[in-house]
Amino acid sequence: MKIFSIIGARPQFIKSALLSQAIREFHKEFLLHTGQHYDFNMSGLFFKELGIPEPDINLNVGSGYHGEQTAQMIIGIERYLLKEKPDLVLIYGDTNSTLAGAIASAKLMIPVAHVEAGLRSYNRKMPEEINRIVADCFSTFCFCPCENAARNLEKEGIKEGIYIVGDVMFDLLKKWEEGKFSYRLDNKWAEEYWLMTFHRAENTVDPEPIKMIFNAIYKAKIDVYFPAHPRTRKFLNDFSILIPSNLHLIDPLGYPETMSRLKDSKGLITDSGGLQKEAYWLSKPCITLREQTEWIETVEEKANKVVGLDADLLFNEMTTDWFNKKANRNLYGDGESCKKIVEIINHGN
Repeated sequence: MKIFSIIGARPQFIKSALLSQAIREFHKEFLLHTGQHYDFNMSGLFFKELGIPEPDINLNVGSGYHGEQTAQMIIGIERYLLKEKPDLVLIYGDTNSTLAGAIASAKLMIPVAHVEAGLRSYNRKMPEEINRIVADCFSTFCFCPCENAARNLEKEGIKEGIYIVGDVMFDLLKKWEEGKFSYRLDNKWAEEYWLMTFHRAENTVDPEPIKMIFNAIYKAKIDVYFPAHPRTRKFLNDFSILIPSNLHLIDPLGYPETMSRLKDSKGLITDSGGLQKEAYWLSKPCITLREQTEWIETVEEKANKVVGLDADLLFNEMTTDWFNKKANRNLYGDGESCKKIVEIINHGN
């Protein structure tokens, strides 16, 4: 069968790396890159490092307002769906590329498989939450990373096509631990440090909370390395936000280096989704700069503290020992998720 896979952003490149290989053992894959992330450090680097096949087409949509960006993606995806006539469309995660792929496919009555289905933060102010909900409604195969995700779908009235397969990102992390990806650390970091990522649209609107967050980092008196998303750099520059001396802004990192730096760190400060799990898998404390998280299991295991943009809470969690070092590492499967997904697709067809 022909499977039409849609990717477009950094988290999707990571999720697709091993699944694309597994699919190509049995099926023909057409890989479409929407171009949502286009900077080399946010896109091309991941294809190179993780051995992801070159896309059959890149729409080069780039950045823009949500509606404009998503509309351009739908137009481009629909054009190639009509041309390629796939048997199944595969979408990942919760980006605008996910939403566009789900809508274009559903309109053409092409079955959709959603990898990382069922996640909910229950905060509809997040664009990602809207994208997830719509994608799940249109999906024939809902591939869930955990039991809570499956329960979320059932509560919303989705009764069929729900499969708990674990997390494909855990598959990749295990490969990294086995030394499957070569990389080089070009520079030495401080002996002790936290790793930080910060990029979500809702967090890069008001400069005042960010100034307080940076002040808390300064008071914590420990080095923090911050691979900054291009949108975040623009936000910091536009508002002339002062960067404290112990906060090091660096270029975005590739996947293998990110995992290595995270493993060697004291912990993670982030508003990302995927990195919350990677910190949990690597037994590192995670402080989440959001009001909610879809990865509630990490909070229940006392491996993750959700602090929003509360600078006092951030300072407290950076300077106290609260992390559960015995957290269950296998809440998101056994590292065989890609194999399970392909087997389900094979059986379903």
